[in-house]
Amino acid sequence: MPRDASPARKRAVPRRAISKRRGPGRGRSYEYPDLLRAMADALPAGPGVYFFHGEEAAPPLYIGKSVNVRARVLSHLRNRAEARLLRQTRRISHIATAGEIGALLLEARLIKQQQPLMNQKLRRTWQLCSLRLHNGVPQVVYSKDVDFAAQADLFGLFTSRHAALQWLRDLADAQRLCFGALGLERLPRGRTCFRAMVGHCAGVCRGDESRADHDRRLRERLEGLRLACWPYPGRIGLVERCGEQCQIHVVRNWCYLGSAADVAGALRLDTLAEGFDADGYRILCEPVLGGRVEIIALPDGRD
Repeated sequence: MPRDASPARKRAVPRRAISKRRGPGRGRSYEYPDLLRAMADALPAGPGVYFFHGEEAAPPLYIGKSVNVRARVLSHLRNRAEARLLRQTRRISHIATAGEIGALLLEARLIKQQQPLMNQKLRRTWQLCSLRLHNGVPQVVYSKDVDFAAQADLFGLFTSRHAALQWLRDLADAQRLCFGALGLERLPRGRTCFRAMVGHCAGVCRGDESRADHDRRLRERLEGLRLACWPYPGRIGLVERCGEQCQIHVVRNWCYLGSAADVAGALRLDTLAEGFDADGYRILCEPVLGGRVEIIALPDGRD
């Protein structure tokens, strides 16, 4: 029997070598239909939202946005890490927008509505919360209980109570703050915290520093997370233009209500948004407060 035909040698081929050849992004696993390249080449080189579709009746596999849709989709085709997405894709589509803000707002809305399988970010957060000071002690408050768009002196947006408290713990470690003074730990009267004994707390709980100094460090860090209240009495329209296309993005209380091609269409977009939209706030805060976009006032039909 020829040496290379030995059954023993056939069984000795390492499993690792086989799985390595079949792994994502290697060899044949990275191939995608030529049709995807043709679809990508047909996309516009302007701003918008794009969709990777699998089976016709199913939600999109992935939703993305870009100021240059064609270039961004072509970059997906060159990315070996996205072989799984490309193997499942049967069609690519897009919605053109008049600028980057419109693309960001539309992407965030569609991901929440359609829940694409391969989008991990921008999904709806049901326990959105923030921090506020009560008698100098941080407390967690929820968007379902407090109007984040109108309530002053709120700090940070967190996806859960756990995330907010973890931020406080990390801050305490970085600034040598006291868990007791932050409300993270109950200290019996007259007792100091364990963190002070091991040097992780500057000692406000045992008089090594004043409460004013402790709270000053806390407030300085919280200020960097301060939420801006909605600065208008009602709806506004953010105007974007790209060539001949014009869009008016209608916003109230940091919540995106939709886009229209003209003022008449914008006035019809008056649906009350459901809760505080953290993604809308993050997208809109800088352009609205920074004055780098054209803004028009829109009468509030609910008044």
